[in-house]
Amino acid sequence: MSENRASLKTLLVAASLAATACAGQSADTTTTVAPTSTVADTTTTAAAATAITETSAFPVMIESGGVSTMIEATPMAIVSLSPTATEMLFAVGAGDQVVAVDEYSYHPPEAPVTDLSGFTPNLEAIVAFEPDLVVVSDDLDGIVSALAGVGVPTLVLPAASEIADAYEQVRVVGRATGHVEDAEQVAASMEAQIEALLAGVDPSDEPLTYYHELGSDGGGSFYSVTSSTFIGEVFGAFGLENIADPADADGFGYPVLSVEFIIEADPDLIFYTSCCGDTPQSISARPGWDSISAVQSGALTELDDDVASRWGPRLVQFFEVVAVAIEDRTSG
Repeated sequence: MSENRASLKTLLVAASLAATACAGQSADTTTTVAPTSTVADTTTTAAAATAITETSAFPVMIESGGVSTMIEATPMAIVSLSPTATEMLFAVGAGDQVVAVDEYSYHPPEAPVTDLSGFTPNLEAIVAFEPDLVVVSDDLDGIVSALAGVGVPTLVLPAASEIADAYEQVRVVGRATGHVEDAEQVAASMEAQIEALLAGVDPSDEPLTYYHELGSDGGGSFYSVTSSTFIGEVFGAFGLENIADPADADGFGYPVLSVEFIIEADPDLIFYTSCCGDTPQSISARPGWDSISAVQSGALTELDDDVASRWGPRLVQFFEVVAVAIEDRTSG
């Protein structure tokens, strides 16, 4: 596995450097010019060490998540109620403008975590931070109109449905915060690294099948995802076939699978999240699971729960883990 990881790291570095070199060619399409500012890109890609001076244009109208938001000037007191948005804000260099984040926005470590909730947003609690921009993933409990009523613009960044949505949202965050060029570099680097990872995995003669486990219902059945979800699209980009697809008759995207269904489907790869305390040993020890191809070959891969459920800059890590798992399975 160490050789595979070294090879993938080489691809990532090369792709990141190429994207960084080209990103500066993008155009700023907004209108009113604001003072220049020097910021640092805190993303985990090769662009992290680059400090960029750019000219930001305000006011700017942002349309995202079905909501039109007018941002009159560079926001200097941002409240983020979305963990993915928080990661994007810091990645594009707007971390110093963030004054508060929700209780689950604990990455990066320097994010100012509070007890604010993104699921049940409280207007008074949010306004107490005197924000000039609030970022949310959904307009829950009418928070967008409530904030508009007190003169605070809200940027809505809904869950990505496609990989391209992740790149676009990074760019939207850049436009909304005055870090257009930084955001372009982050998005271009993400895209280049992911393309390199996909190209670096040799296609199989027959597509490998996989099972992605979100957790158990405690009664002997397991939650999974289908190809129609964002997580499923990541696996599908590698040409993997999802054993859960036939079990999702209503198209919900998150079927509950029985033990018998999983064993009969006999996946080549098993991915499980870090949330539930499972290990390759505990999964292999489940009754009947020793007959599954993935268990017999040791193709059981843990995914960081946050990395696999967010579509920000760490999406590259998700792709890298999947790429390594495929290479280990095909080369073993």
